[in-house]
Order: sequence, then C-alpha cells, then structure tokens
Amino acid sequence: MSQFRARALAAAAAAASLSLLLAACGGGDSESDSATEATKGKVTLEFWSWTDGIEAQTKVWNKEHPDTQVKFVNPAGETAYQKLRAAVNAGTAPCLSKMDGMNLANFAADGLLTDVSKVAGPYKDKYTAAAWNAVSPGGTTFGIPMGSSPLFTAYRADLFEKYGIEAPKTWDDLIAAGEKAQKENKKVKIFNMAGEDPSTLVDLSWQAGAQWYKVDGDHWVVDFTSPEALRAGDVVQRLVDNDLASGASYADPGVFKTWDLGTTIAMTTSTWQLPIYSTNFPKSQGKWQLADAPVFDTAEPRTSSNFDVLAVLKGCAYPDRAAEFAAWLSSGKESLTTLTDPASKSGLFPAVPDVTPYVDKIIPTEMFNGKSDSAKVITDAASRVGDQWQYGPNYAAMYSEMQKQWGKVMKKEITVEEMLTSIEKWTVDDLNGKGVKAVAGS
Repeated sequence: MSQFRARALAAAAAAASLSLLLAACGGGDSESDSATEATKGKVTLEFWSWTDGIEAQTKVWNKEHPDTQVKFVNPAGETAYQKLRAAVNAGTAPCLSKMDGMNLANFAADGLLTDVSKVAGPYKDKYTAAAWNAVSPGGTTFGIPMGSSPLFTAYRADLFEKYGIEAPKTWDDLIAAGEKAQKENKKVKIFNMAGEDPSTLVDLSWQAGAQWYKVDGDHWVVDFTSPEALRAGDVVQRLVDNDLASGASYADPGVFKTWDLGTTIAMTTSTWQLPIYSTNFPKSQGKWQLADAPVFDTAEPRTSSNFDVLAVLKGCAYPDRAAEFAAWLSSGKESLTTLTDPASKSGLFPAVPDVTPYVDKIIPTEMFNGKSDSAKVITDAASRVGDQWQYGPNYAAMYSEMQKQWGKVMKKEITVEEMLTSIEKWTVDDLNGKGVKAVAGS
C-alpha cells in the first residue's frame, strides 16, 4: 500500500478550483477548469493499467475512435503507485490510470488528480451508487469506476452436512454454526482470520452500516466506535474469544489447504477469487456451495465490495476524452463481454447496475455441487453493496496502523474495541497533524 502523504495546508488554500471539502481537508490543485471544456480535434492520451486483457480492448477502442487515440502503458511491478506519484510531480503523468478506491482517495487528498465532476457526470447512472462513491471522495468525482468485487460466502457443503449445520444467514448464525461444528470435531474452524489482514473487520463494518469516514461540512468525521462499528467488532471478538477461526496467513502459499483439507469449512469470497479455486482446491472440488454472505439484518441485507477505478491524473489535457474512454471500457457491453470472459484473464467483474449478462461464465461449475443457484448469489451480492462506505484521505496509512494492532487482537493481547478506540484517535490525530480538519464521531 502506498502511504498517505498530504499536501501542505497553504498549498490547499491556493487550490480555488477544488471543492470546498477537499480544500478544507488539505487537497491540492484539481484543475477543474480544464475538466469542463470539450476537447476539439484529434488527440492521443496516455493510459496506465496492469490488468490483463485491457491492452487488447484499448486497441479495439483505437480502431473505432480515430479522434481519440489511447496509448496503453503497463507500469508493472509493485511500485506502480510510486511511479504515478513521481510522474505527476514531474509533469509526465498519464491522463488516466487504473487504481483502487483507497488509493484514489489518497491521490485526491494529495492533489494528484483532476476534478472531473462535470465531464464524468453524464456517466454516473451507468454504475452502482457504491461504485460511484469510490470515485467521488468527499463528493468530488476524480474518475470512472472500473470493476467491483461483491462479497458472498463459499462453504464446504459436505462438511456442513456432516456436522449438522446450515449456511449461516446472519453472523450470529455463523458463530452458532462454528460452535456446533466444534462439538463434532474440536479441530474444525468455521472461518479464517489472518493475523496480518484486518479485511474481515472492514467487510463486517461495511455490512453493519458503519462509516469510518464521512464528510460533515468542511471537515471529516472519523468514527470507528459507532454502534454499527462496535457491532461489527463484536463478531470478530466472539470469533477470537471462542477460538472459532483459524489463523492461516494469506502470505503463506499453502493457505488454501486449510479449506481444501476441511480444517476451515467456510469463507467469505468474491468474484475475482473464483478462477483460482480449481487449481487450489483439488481435493474438495465439487464439494463447495455458494451462499449469501452473512448479514446483520435479514430485512436489510448489505454486503461489501472493493472497487477498481480509472482515475484522471493531474495535468491531463483531455479529461473529457479520458472519461469517455473510461466509461466505454468499464460499462460498454462489448468491452464488458470480453473482459469478464475468463479467457481474458482480467479477473474483472463489472460495477454496473445489471450484472446478469456477465455472471454465468465466471462460475467454475466443477467446484460446486449444483445444489444452490450460484449465479443468483453473485447477482444478489452485487445489488446489496452498501453505498454508505467512504474511503478517507489517510485510509492507507490508517490501514497500515490497524494491521499492527490487528495481530495483537488475534493473539488476545487487546480487544477489538480497544483497537478501534485507538485507531479512531490515531486517525484523527494523523489527519489534523497534516492540515486535514477532522473530528472524532463518537
């Protein structure tokens, strides 16, 4: 993860074209004036991405759009975000680049993106509300959504039947199922939570309706201890206290064995992970089943999703053309039909409201027992992503700090509530120390 590096408050104050919120929160120049003018004539714009299959689609676009030619560049490696920052600072950045929602918020706060609210606005209805939030931190739009990864559940149907348990509808159900399974087999775990990865808490908080970051006038409200956030934390705490979760590290190449061998019997998963199951679960192939992710309220089911986005960088001379290309790439039927095909190896799942045309072909049918409607599970998950979630301007740095404390939670050295209280204070102090106005919400 790239670390959040906020610009100086003085530089933010000079950025008259940026929205009120980001100006108050320490953002830099957004060049929004250029983002309101229609580009005339033939242009060539540079586009960075490291996703398989994207270069081929860029060539399709170039054949069909002679007035807007796109130069594709694959920066490759784990330093893509560092390269982007350096390019912006050197004045050599591409017009458009792939990134995740978390990094878009960080780049925006650092003044490294262009405000494209006006030129991107016409494309808003092509995407889900949650996806549009991912490109609009603080209400200012800096790009176009690219893909989503809605959360659902995969479980060992054979072992659930053996232990007399059913797919959990709620998180309380999951804990009860874990306890019942352990009465049959003391070694079995219902879930996995890696000691280095607090993403489970992120997903739970999102599902519970928590808002770790939200905008209130001219400042950020940071709230890790709201009733919703603590409700999510309580699930983690019970899994830890009752030893219901395994602790297999996702950094371990052999991590999949905990599920393949039946030591852990359920997991939350998403679309991008489906293609890897056939390779990594050879012993349990055909014994899995998909189900809706557990929820907190069955009357208002909500799930979470990471988002890939296409951000318009600072200095882009053709933001309207960049937005047009990005929308074609990520919402056009022809493009999505190609990119969602496993043969493209993109791993892309759309961020559009209707995903039904793209679901069936991503399901590895050999992995599942055919006793549930896998396509419906995935489609429902895509429609249930909570639209209240917002990445804040120092989310990456906050997450790194949370990782340090998460390991202590897994070792029972501190409680989840103690961690959340500490992270809330750390986040507020970090933002204010960088000239970003923030207050604690609870």
